[in-house]
Amino acid sequence: MATIYKPFPLDLWLSKLYKSMGIITPEDIDLRTITYNLGIHLIYSDKRCFARDEGKFKLININKGLDKVTQREVFFHELCHILRHSGYQYKIMPNSFRELQEWDANRFTRYASIPFHMLHFCDWKSPFLVKEMSNTFKVSEEICQYRIEHIYRNSKEKNA
Repeated sequence: MATIYKPFPLDLWLSKLYKSMGIITPEDIDLRTITYNLGIHLIYSDKRCFARDEGKFKLININKGLDKVTQREVFFHELCHILRHSGYQYKIMPNSFRELQEWDANRFTRYASIPFHMLHFCDWKSPFLVKEMSNTFKVSEEICQYRIEHIYRNSKEKNA
């Protein structure tokens, strides 16, 4: 039996976006490459993490005090706000809409940090899959565990 994962539209959209930037392998997932290709300024400062999209000016600020794995995950979260959301969350946006955007950004982070077209780089039979995936994609084991569970939940078995 072989397991077939049917990708979600977000899987396919992100893979297409990454491939258009030449991001093919896990080693290619470089935050500066992504922001350069999307016309986004990326800065690291002592301030809290945030994203700004003001027309032609787009900015992601990452707190430089965070560890590298957390910085990477926060980057994808903030990237989602720029690519998929509109409005300034903290001024007049209703709480329910802000919560929906945060849910979407957390979901986006899992897909963007472990893209569909790179899943074949994982050894799905390894007893250390979560740890290996975490090392390969440079994200937390929690994100990897969630992504793995999601893939298995949405897979179908097919006779090989």
